[in-house]
Amino acid sequence: MTSIQDLTPTTSAFDLAGYLADRQPLVEAALDAAVRPAYPDTIYAAMRYSLLAGGKRLRPILCLASCEAIGGNPDLAIPMACALEMIHTMSLIHDDLPAMDNDDYRRGKLTNHKVYGEDIAILAGDGLLAYAFEYIATQTQGVSADRVLKSIAHLARAVGADGLVGGQVVDLESEGQDISVETLTYIHNHKTGALFKSSVVCGAILGGATDAEIEKLDKFALNIGLAFQIIDDILDITATQAELGKTAGKDLEAQKATYPKLWGLEESKRQADKLVAEAKTILAEFGDRARPLQALADYITARKN
Repeated sequence: MTSIQDLTPTTSAFDLAGYLADRQPLVEAALDAAVRPAYPDTIYAAMRYSLLAGGKRLRPILCLASCEAIGGNPDLAIPMACALEMIHTMSLIHDDLPAMDNDDYRRGKLTNHKVYGEDIAILAGDGLLAYAFEYIATQTQGVSADRVLKSIAHLARAVGADGLVGGQVVDLESEGQDISVETLTYIHNHKTGALFKSSVVCGAILGGATDAEIEKLDKFALNIGLAFQIIDDILDITATQAELGKTAGKDLEAQKATYPKLWGLEESKRQADKLVAEAKTILAEFGDRARPLQALADYITARKN
């Protein structure tokens, strides 16, 4: 089987499209192998329905690229990359529920609860969340136990009340309210940014990053995570449902605070571009190994969905 190291670019001009075309199929195959059909059939079918529904696979690819950036073997980070996508998928399944953001479409398909019912959708998310940590612990090979443990602890914190869950709570409580930019930034640094940080930091930890390298990559990830959310807010207004793969205009309908609402579209895009420029500056000391991360940072503000 082709390894990721075999695909590492060596030419001076970096081809992001080629990089993604190489790595996305590897991630897809790894996810398919990670969660196989089993009994009870319904729960595994529901887990696979959302996990294998496509998408950019940005978080697992960031994990692999971060491992590369510090000189590690990205093949060793595949279980972590899969786990990150399992957790991201869990967050989407739960986010789409009627009690949360109440959406009928995700990645161009009916959302999990529209196919399997709310009860199974909740359990499918729970199943993916629990299995993600089992998968890291049992499938990560060739990495010291202390690195694996450190990466698991980082990811667990990112998912809990100090991360994704906390951001989601403040987001729900803020619907229909006039909130400050600081509160909005808190929401998105936790609801969205925490998993971006784990994608980058956990890949680096598994690759053998020093504390100083981790600190720099943490700042890089915080910037691109916030830029990603700003662009999401913009696309919710400017893109169509066909382009997004989910219902457009949901933020306005739910009376959510967004960056375009507070800043306007032009200033929001300027702020996202500024965050990405700062993020790329942070990567300078990593040299050519960080070219994939730099290109992925640019992709975040250039994307159309």
